[in-house]
Amino acid sequence: MMDLVLASAPLIGRGLLITLAVSASVLVLGTALGLIGGLCLLYGTRPLQWAARIYVDVLRGVPQLVLIFAIFYGFPVLGLQMSAIAAGILALALFCAAHVSEVVRGAVGSIPRGQSDAARAIGLTFRQRLRHVILPQAVGRFLPAWVNTAVEIVKSSSLVSLVSVVDLTMATQQVVGRTREALLFYAVAAILYFVVNFALSLASRNLERRFSHA
Repeated sequence: MMDLVLASAPLIGRGLLITLAVSASVLVLGTALGLIGGLCLLYGTRPLQWAARIYVDVLRGVPQLVLIFAIFYGFPVLGLQMSAIAAGILALALFCAAHVSEVVRGAVGSIPRGQSDAARAIGLTFRQRLRHVILPQAVGRFLPAWVNTAVEIVKSSSLVSLVSVVDLTMATQQVVGRTREALLFYAVAAILYFVVNFALSLASRNLERRFSHA
């Protein structure tokens, strides 16, 4: 058994790297868009708030796989060529952004209004209040919910295998098809997914402790 695992390690390792790259790309893009979306929900003009609310509610209600297929197969119809991995990243990032928008809205909205009023009283502009007063306090409240979203994104990254991206799931399927050792290699894949998500959770806890003592 160990010989089979070692022989298949290069393919599974490349698949794991693809999974990590997809997950990291989705989280960076989704978090950036989600920050904008959350601030629009809180501070945007009425039309902007409505647009952000519609985006969040619609995207949260659509399955990730449907989004991936819609972008992968739909964009070429519109004349927009996109690789399978780019389509997967974009679809999952849009989904991630909708969830992060709600997390940002909840975290920032939970900061007492008196903090902003006090900052305004000493002459800080809106951007300065947001950057130096509100967001630093909101980070500690933002992180736990963000980690839950990040863990879900890492697991959901396996969906890109359905558009032929050779991530960890697809690599595992290829190895199983060659070796017929389904139980062994799906167990290996499960362990690798767990290790990634556990490491993410540990890093988050360290960050939470750091911000709680800041």
